[in-house]
Amino acid sequence: MTSLTLSPALGWLAGGAIAALMIVFAVVEIVRHARGRAGDETIGSCVRRTLVCLIAALMMLTPSVVSSTTSRAVNATDVVVAVDVTGSMAVSDAKYGSDETITRLDAARRAVDDLTNLYADASFAAMRFGASGTLDVPLTPDAPAIRNWAATLAPEATSVSSGSSLDAPLDSLVSTLKQMRDLHPDDAIVLYVITDGEQTSARTRRTFSTLRSYLTDAFTVGVGSTEGGRIPKIDDGVSAQTSNGQNAQEWVTDPDTGQPGISRMDEGNLKDIADEMGGSYLPVSATKTMKDGMSAKASTQWKITSTAKSRTRTTPVVWPLAIVMALLLAWEAGAQIVLSRRLI
Repeated sequence: MTSLTLSPALGWLAGGAIAALMIVFAVVEIVRHARGRAGDETIGSCVRRTLVCLIAALMMLTPSVVSSTTSRAVNATDVVVAVDVTGSMAVSDAKYGSDETITRLDAARRAVDDLTNLYADASFAAMRFGASGTLDVPLTPDAPAIRNWAATLAPEATSVSSGSSLDAPLDSLVSTLKQMRDLHPDDAIVLYVITDGEQTSARTRRTFSTLRSYLTDAFTVGVGSTEGGRIPKIDDGVSAQTSNGQNAQEWVTDPDTGQPGISRMDEGNLKDIADEMGGSYLPVSATKTMKDGMSAKASTQWKITSTAKSRTRTTPVVWPLAIVMALLLAWEAGAQIVLSRRLI
């Protein structure tokens, strides 16, 4: 479905002001000619100059065609992102592409943003996991929805945390990946599990090898440091902070020592999980980001998908006016040449 609209390239303020000025010039030209103040100007010259002003005004308002569609061509790659939101993800010991120290969850958010840019034409599904795994965004080609989802992620409250269990997202991942494989058997499915790799639950971790049959490629993304840091107490999904924005001196304590507990990124667990999925381990740091971790197994195929949400695109259509303007200016130039020769 298409329709015509005005969409000034310079914005309504600047474009509207210039268009109004050109309309004033057109009116002045007509008034001067009607009152005989334009000398020996002919009616043709008056019409020509008036049209130049009016067309210039219309060009400033940028006539455009608006087209809407509910379908688009997308790459046949489905990217599933699972982000750890346990309390340890609030530890401020991570770096991502710079020497700035940030929380592990902030590093995860930046990693998700980079993934949506790396796979700009793919489809995405997003889940978070803490005490359990939750699919928040079903498979969609809407990359901004994934970025918005990542921006709203908050660490799990200390009061509901029962220790980090790395297999918390496993059940949700199995059901989600199986459904995706059944619906899109020819797609490339790539999984990114973003976590600090810490396992504090006393329960033995289940293997991720059950995901292999559904995946084309997989990565574990390690955020944090092996040196670790203290874990702030979390209230209602927000790190406790003082009024000046710094972390308050209120930390999760180690029940064995009574001292603030130290959380460390566990590269061993991250490498083991990656191996179980048949994938790779990707640490992020001051020098390494997700831009170094795009899957070489991404699909080269394309498919047409339909969505309930209508998308609109505005395309300027100025070229017909530009042609008319060029002809009028050429006419004006020719008339001036003829007049100058008569006056010689």
